[in-house]
Amino acid sequence: MRRLEAEIRHHDRLYYVQAKPEISDREYDALFDELVALEDQHPELVSPDSPTQRVGSDLAHDLPEVAHTIPVLSLDKCYSPSELVAWLDKTVAASPDPQPLSFVLEEKLDGASIVLTYEEGRLVRAVTRGNGAVGNDVTANARTIRSIPLVLAEAVSLTVRGEVFMRRAAFEAYNTASGGTYSNPRNLAAGTLRNVRSRVTAAVPLEFFAYEGFFADGWGASHSGILARLAALGLPVNPHGVLVSEDATLISVVRKDLPAWRTASFSELQNIVEEASFGRKQLEYEIDGLVLKVDGIARREILGYTAHHPRWAIAVKFEAPEAVTRLVSITVQVGRNGRITPVAELEAVALAGSIISRATLHNEDYVNQLELAPGDTVAISRRGDVIPAVERVVEKAESPAEGGLVWLMPDRCPSCGSSLEKRGAHHFCPNRDCPDRVLGRLIHTTGKAGFDIDGLGEKTLSLALRLGLVHEPQDVFTADWSSLIAEEGFGEKKTAKISEGIRQAKDRPFAQVLASLGFENLGPSLAETLIKAGYTSMAAIRERAAAGDVKAFEGIHGLAEITARQLVDEFSDPRNAAMLDALAAAGVRMELEPASAGESLLQIFAGQRWCVTGSFTRYNPRDLAMLEVKKRGGVVVSAVSSKTTHLLAGTGAGSKLDKARELGVQVVSEDEFVALLAQ
Repeated sequence: MRRLEAEIRHHDRLYYVQAKPEISDREYDALFDELVALEDQHPELVSPDSPTQRVGSDLAHDLPEVAHTIPVLSLDKCYSPSELVAWLDKTVAASPDPQPLSFVLEEKLDGASIVLTYEEGRLVRAVTRGNGAVGNDVTANARTIRSIPLVLAEAVSLTVRGEVFMRRAAFEAYNTASGGTYSNPRNLAAGTLRNVRSRVTAAVPLEFFAYEGFFADGWGASHSGILARLAALGLPVNPHGVLVSEDATLISVVRKDLPAWRTASFSELQNIVEEASFGRKQLEYEIDGLVLKVDGIARREILGYTAHHPRWAIAVKFEAPEAVTRLVSITVQVGRNGRITPVAELEAVALAGSIISRATLHNEDYVNQLELAPGDTVAISRRGDVIPAVERVVEKAESPAEGGLVWLMPDRCPSCGSSLEKRGAHHFCPNRDCPDRVLGRLIHTTGKAGFDIDGLGEKTLSLALRLGLVHEPQDVFTADWSSLIAEEGFGEKKTAKISEGIRQAKDRPFAQVLASLGFENLGPSLAETLIKAGYTSMAAIRERAAAGDVKAFEGIHGLAEITARQLVDEFSDPRNAAMLDALAAAGVRMELEPASAGESLLQIFAGQRWCVTGSFTRYNPRDLAMLEVKKRGGVVVSAVSSKTTHLLAGTGAGSKLDKARELGVQVVSEDEFVALLAQ
């Protein structure tokens, strides 16, 4: 039985990884059937990693949430080859090392991202991407995907990021057999991966490509080298990669270890991207762009990360396909800051696997440029394969709609009836108490982009607004949410959950508090910029704004005059000032922790190598904790090894914690970490 298992795994690797099968399907089936027969005779000897154990189960299983143990960030994006080349030039300039940079160009598969964990060479966990910090455990489903090896060629421990996808032909055949139920391969792959019955997943011809590897004994020197090692271990790697380099030694190694890959010079990059864009329809699977990554791991660490994406990688998104439909009407939406946005209401049309019935029109100038009016036939796209947009008028309506050949912005706010004001390219409702503006502010304050308060969605906020519980953002922290118990659908458990979410929100990091205020253009990026410039308390920002000192903010690197003026206007506005006072009185954090505010911090972590795992109360995302380590002289690593000195372990810690204990690495809890920072 063990001999047959090894032989079948060998042929699986030849078929799925190297695309070089040595035996026919019939011979393979004979080996498989022989193993099945032996397992039927000796069920007590069946290995959990046997190739026969990919059939899945009919038993429904939960998909518990699991914290990621490696960085699972999004990618920065651009939309043309010229923008990609500009990013490449900027990245090269930002790397101080005299050695020339090398890059890897990979296809961005249009599927479902997954994170696989192997311990001693065996698959132990598979988790969806989720929100980047936490995903769903889909191990039972991943085990049914034949191109995901259950056992690696070596007994190594590592974590792998990759994409689950379907080939076009497999999707068409499956969809036809299912009566045309599914709109596109991506949606089917993502939905199947999260099915609660693994036997259903096993029936769908899903495949897997690995694109990142994180080894317990260190990442390795280069991304291309890591991918070569993944392939050698039996993990399938996309054969359509390109090494962009002038390094003859590296080129030679890649040609030997990844023989299907291309190598190219920097001058060829733009042409390669254009070729890929035009030729993607001929691929056996769908891609929605390419990803360019710095190859050297040490150089990646120098370039670092933002809170959202690594600075050493970028995705170039392809020009989206178009569809033609009729513009039924144009409505307007009112944002939390009063901005009026026209929206195209369309006759529903299928585009890139989705049904599109609405698309933003940005502002009146955009409508005028298109000469757009209800009744027109228009071409629409999904920019970046995501955002629906009206691109042009294909044919004007024979009978112009009321108002003429081009739609006109209304004079009054559709929500409160106030006269609209034109500021630059946009129209605004000046009434701060406009119902749509009030609700929009509350949604932003409590939502993912704000304080991220669990239990306070749009429906609950709308109800609270009608009942007079809330009106301004600060009311969220002072309202008596227990009074909702009298309302249908609200009990003690639900209102207690809201109250607990509000209690936790008061201790959000100062940068998150700034971004939660809902001020014009004050998002996470600007919040971090202000803090780095020394504005480490709300009082410091308000003092400068109260003095009308636009120049002080404009002097911050990268801050435009218009943004500086917006900061002064927002922070000096009397109603905003009252809101800030009320938030402070409610106990919301109004400054950085003392240990984080100064620039001359004691280098208490000098000479130490820190790793992080699990989820944390004070540090969300957990990269914020590692930022504190770097500020104090420590080095941050992605995996636990014999060189790691400390592991910061939160709730849901996984294999990293086990590895740390095995190696004798000092494990630090969140409370202990906070105590260290306070010294």
